[in-house]
Amino acid sequence: MYRMGGYSYIYFIYGMYYCLNVVTEKEGFPAAVLIRGAEPVDGIEIMKKRYANPDSNKLTNGPGKLCKAFGLTREHNGLDLAGEHLYLEDHGYSPAEIATSRRIGIKRAVNKRWRFFEPTSAFVSVRSVK
Repeated sequence: MYRMGGYSYIYFIYGMYYCLNVVTEKEGFPAAVLIRGAEPVDGIEIMKKRYANPDSNKLTNGPGKLCKAFGLTREHNGLDLAGEHLYLEDHGYSPAEIATSRRIGIKRAVNKRWRFFEPTSAFVSVRSVK
């Protein structure tokens, strides 16, 4: 997470899940955005093979599920997100609405509404967080 912005930061949590973060700040300053979900548009059959009981709208609706569906592990930590192996693309999509809520699974700064999501998306892990 101490790399310059635009790199992946992947960590292992609860002894069973990987979580993908996008590093956002200058080198040496730890700041990143946790990617909690995504709407898959390509490779869905590959993603389903990684699950015992696949359900297409539940393949990527949570940070651990997202990493499992995309096959992301610590081996993908520190990758340039404009590189060849793991990259972000802008397809010009703009949601009609963006909702905010408090973050999930934290105990400090719980009043911060730093969780952003599309409220009508079937790929959001938890909708109702006050």
